[in-house]
Amino acid sequence: MKRVAIHLEFIFRASPTILYQFLTTPACLTRWFCDGADIEQDMYTFTWHGNAEVAELVDDIEDERLRFHWVDAPFNEYLEFKIYKSQVTDETVLEITDFANEDEVDDQELFWESQIKILRQETGG
Repeated sequence: MKRVAIHLEFIFRASPTILYQFLTTPACLTRWFCDGADIEQDMYTFTWHGNAEVAELVDDIEDERLRFHWVDAPFNEYLEFKIYKSQVTDETVLEITDFANEDEVDDQELFWESQIKILRQETGG
C-alpha cells in the first residue's frame, strides 16, 4: 500500500511557548497525545494501550518546530509539528505533517482532529 504525507493546520489561542511545552514534556504529552511518554536524550517512547512506539527527535527548534522519526518507519517518513504566529491574525498556528497508508488518510485525519480537540482544552484554546 502506498504511503502518503498528511498536512494539517490548526489554530490556537495559546502561545507558541505553551504549545511547545505540550509537545515536548512527558507530563503534558500524556494529557493529550498518549497514555505514557518517556524521554531519554533524543529518544521518545510513547505508549498507547500498553503498546510502545519509539521515535527519535531529529529536529528541535524551541517554540517553532519538532520533527520525530519513528524508529520502525521508512527513512523518509516523520512526524513534524511546526508552530508559528499568523502575521495576519496574530493567532498561533500548529501545522502537523504525518504519514499514513493511502486508504487510512481519513482515519488518521480524524485521529489528529480528536487529539487536537483535547490539546485545545488543555491549553485553553
